Amino acid sequence: MPAGLLPIIYLAFISLGLPDSALGSAWPTMAPALGAGISWVGIVTMLISVGTIVSSLMSVRVVERFGTGVVTVASVALTASGLVGFSASSAFWQLCLWAIPYGLGAGAVDAALNSFVAVHYESQHMNWLHCMWGVGASGGPMIMAQCLGGAGSWSLGFFVLGGIQVAIAVVLTLSLPLWRDCKLPRGKRGASGEGASPEEPAPSAVAAPHLSRRELLRRDGVVAVLVCFFCYCGLETTCGNWAATYCTLARDIPAGTAASWASLFYIGITVGRAASGFLSLKVSDHNMIRLGQAFVALGIGLLVLPFGDEALLVGLVLTGMGCAPIYPSIIHATPARFGEDTALALTGMQMAFAYVGSLAMSPLFGALAEALSVELYPLYLGALLLVMVASGEKLNAVMRRKAARAR
Repeated sequence: MPAGLLPIIYLAFISLGLPDSALGSAWPTMAPALGAGISWVGIVTMLISVGTIVSSLMSVRVVERFGTGVVTVASVALTASGLVGFSASSAFWQLCLWAIPYGLGAGAVDAALNSFVAVHYESQHMNWLHCMWGVGASGGPMIMAQCLGGAGSWSLGFFVLGGIQVAIAVVLTLSLPLWRDCKLPRGKRGASGEGASPEEPAPSAVAAPHLSRRELLRRDGVVAVLVCFFCYCGLETTCGNWAATYCTLARDIPAGTAASWASLFYIGITVGRAASGFLSLKVSDHNMIRLGQAFVALGIGLLVLPFGDEALLVGLVLTGMGCAPIYPSIIHATPARFGEDTALALTGMQMAFAYVGSLAMSPLFGALAEALSVELYPLYLGALLLVMVASGEKLNAVMRRKAARAR
């Protein structure tokens, strides 16, 4: 790999995370300004998720056609256009319109970069890659909080975030020659079993056949890992999108303060992934996932128990720290569990199910919060955690059986 490529991939993941939590942080202020209901944010996040699902499922053909570098640049540019469009929106329907390029920009680059790093780099780099996503995701609410607390303008916040994305897109464009220099590692085998030439370009993670989704679903353990992704992303998105609203409506914390507190969840993810990069040198992927799930359970417990605002702060951080190793560890284990020949295709499917989880579970909580109470927030997160743990342990059992048969 070219020496300068890994920092470029890290930068791309900062751009991927930067807008993720901004909408949730700004929504308590945005909703009245746009004449929207508090649960309407679920419609916007649903549209974003639909775009990411579509682009995730198209990722194999798009990346093989244009290359990972070009897809990354185009995706960041699409996201930038969506954020700038958000800043100019004066009605809720306009927000929905700009959610489409916002969503399309995320899916393909997520699948492409994750599969590329899973095949070409060690586990610690996958954790640090997603740590960079946390840098962006925790920075988004901070920027939004500054704009809300200063000029009181969520519009300015989205404009600033869009401008940062444009700057990152320019840097990524200048890095395109590095991607063209990528080669498959010597001896890396494609799906046909023939050794790849050391001069063969590798715009995607690995050369792979176009397996149908039905064929992928028939592989042992695939359904379990997809359910795990569904629940994880449902938990993470719900926690991030509704943290500020929960703090404001259930705990009577001012909107500006709540927006900055929402960033604590993402700060927890960022710190946790930085630490996970070192832990992963000694701890296996499946044990990293278990460790993360234990921290999430502890964090949710602090959100439920009546220990005051201090416990709420710690609970958000611990939940973020628990989320930290789960996503990157599942992704990094994909080539080893299911084969490098299907890494990109299966990662695209995993991304799609992850975004289906985001699409379904965060808006569902919004409907429950409006119909019943926003205080259901920690209990809802706990239910998602239980299903995620069950599916993860089922996957581990499948992998143990496969290993036993191989011996």
